[in-house]
Amino acid sequence: MGTDQYRSNFVANEFKIQVNGQEHRVVTRPGRPLLDVLREDLGLTGTKYGCGEGACGACTVLVGGVPTRSCQLTMDSIDSEIETIEGLAPESELHPVQQAFIDQGAMQCGYCVPGQIMTAVGLLREKPQVSRDEIVTTMSEHICRCCNYSRIRAAVEQASQSGAKSR
Repeated sequence: MGTDQYRSNFVANEFKIQVNGQEHRVVTRPGRPLLDVLREDLGLTGTKYGCGEGACGACTVLVGGVPTRSCQLTMDSIDSEIETIEGLAPESELHPVQQAFIDQGAMQCGYCVPGQIMTAVGLLREKPQVSRDEIVTTMSEHICRCCNYSRIRAAVEQASQSGAKSR
């Protein structure tokens, strides 16, 4: 591989992305994962790196309102607003899903929690009143190394009952 061909793989472009209601300009290579940009360039470290393969769900953010694995989304494929855990609620209060996770003791190590919360928020915005089966099906796409699944389910049920869709 010649030097020019090697360099062409690292050509940077400027991207405009909407994150948590603010426009950001990022200069980076087109194939760079959104997860890296969020954490390294924008300082939004609430979104976690888990497996890097889209299997665990730790890096889940909302893209156009849809729960999406940010480790699998490249900069050149983003065409909608992005919402991260940092954008759910003002610093002075918690989103109802965040509060439900606290109330139900749904956090142990906490590493998977931002992705779990973002998936729950996406689910409840789409369908505010969900059944236990719908919660289990949706949330089963995440891996919790602490195996705290019953408390996570209870937190999503509580948020559903409290009307978490409002935000």
